[in-house]
Amino acid sequence: MKAFQASMDKMEGADTQVLGVSVDSPFANHAFATQNGITFPLLGDMDAKAIKEYGLEKEYKIGGATIASARRATFLIDKEGKVIEEQIDNDAIDPTKIVDACQLPKKTGK
Repeated sequence: MKAFQASMDKMEGADTQVLGVSVDSPFANHAFATQNGITFPLLGDMDAKAIKEYGLEKEYKIGGATIASARRATFLIDKEGKVIEEQIDNDAIDPTKIVDACQLPKKTGK
């Protein structure tokens, strides 16, 4: 999320709204945003509905317990709600591909 924050000027200049989604509570998201200088909204999906809808649920084994959480992912969704670009797991850490895709319509004059 810090890498997306660092790219906010480019993304906002391309008429893009950035949102973060996690299975954490609004309180945890607020604390994370405050500690990390995140200015875009962080949404809480505590029942993991969105995570499941996008096929991102993953089980992690921690200290002998199995915990369901979310895989890291980045989606670029157009104004009609169609996913036009996605990055999953390690690919989702670097926002360059998504930032470039946001700027593409601007470059082509669409």
